Amino acid sequence: MNEEKKEATFEENLADLEKIVTKLEQGDVPLEEALDSFQKGVKLSKELQKTLENAEKTLTKVIDENGEEEIFEQGQDENEQ
Repeated sequence: MNEEKKEATFEENLADLEKIVTKLEQGDVPLEEALDSFQKGVKLSKELQKTLENAEKTLTKVIDENGEEEIFEQGQDENEQ
């Protein structure tokens, strides 16, 4: 049976990163385990940053009256006072 690995959610990755940080801050982790945890933490951090950047790009787009996407700029709304 070929099981596909389910991609973790942003919240799951953040929780994992928080666990790693807490564990490393305690300081009673063997060196090899600390290095492995650190590397996993760096990887999670990069994935979280990428997710946030993608979310920001999505949120900064608006749909104009022709149904086309355009970049949102603050103060762009003519009705804004």
